[in-house]
This record gives sequence, structure tokens and C-alpha cells, in this order.
Amino acid sequence: MPTIRPATLEDSVPIAQIYNWYIENSVITFEEAAVSAGDMAQRIAVTDASRPWFVLEPDDSDGLLGYAYAMRWKERSAYRFSREVSIYLRQDVHGAGLGRQLYEHLIAALRETEVHTLIAGITLPNDASVALHEKLGFKRVGVFEEVGRKFDNYLNVGYWQLLI
Repeated sequence: MPTIRPATLEDSVPIAQIYNWYIENSVITFEEAAVSAGDMAQRIAVTDASRPWFVLEPDDSDGLLGYAYAMRWKERSAYRFSREVSIYLRQDVHGAGLGRQLYEHLIAALRETEVHTLIAGITLPNDASVALHEKLGFKRVGVFEEVGRKFDNYLNVGYWQLLI
């Protein structure tokens, strides 16, 4: 049974490896240049109760299966109770229910804080991500058309929201 635990700075290498696959091979993230382990460590370093990072470890200690985190939605003070959430799984473990397990853990942790709203941005189309978010209670609240450009294509981003 995989284990979920808080991410540490030592996880920055496998987290960067998982994320860089998406940067190089998909439009799921709009980053276009690979992220170093040092850059990822800086992102993880801001962890606190309302901005947690969690990792999913397999039983056999064969790297990480995935990670999920929450970050501030926007910097202005009035947004302080809102968080943008994201989840990334290693490419070879999709469809096994691990994403749901990891995301449920993140949401439960955020329910223990003063956070009120979770926001997820999803590059469209992405039926699997939409289905996961909607199974967890997120509601579609809007779509920005052609807001990003990657691999020579303009891309739409939908936003889903969960009030906790």
C-alpha cells in the first residue's frame, strides 16, 4: 500500500523528474523549460499548514509515485483564504486510483486550516483530470480561451473550484 507523507527538500529530485516529464511531453503545465531540483526545492521550502506538499511513496521505495500541493491563488491579502491545488503522478501509474487518494489527503489537510476555496486550473481538453476533480466535488467555474501557447498551439484553461 503506498504511503502519503509530507514532502521534504530531499524529494526535490524525484519531484522534478516527475514534473519535467510533463513539461517536455505535455501541455498540462505551461512551463516550457525543465525545472532543476534546486528550483523545485525552493518551491517546496514555502510549505506550511495552508500550503502543504505531499508525496506518494510506493511500498518498494522505487522513487515517488506522485505529489500534490497547494499554493496561494494570488498575493493580495483578500485572497489569503484561497489556494490553487495541483497534482502530478508518475506517467506509469495513471488510472490506479492513486491520484484520488493523494488529492483526498491534500484536501483533508487543507480542511484543517482557514482555507475556504480550492481552485484547480486544467488545460483543456483533459478528460481524466476533469473527471478526478469532479469526483472530488470540484465545480467548473469558467474557461479562458487560448490563454496559453505551447508546442505551437494556443490552449484553453478551465477552472474548477471546491469550497471547503
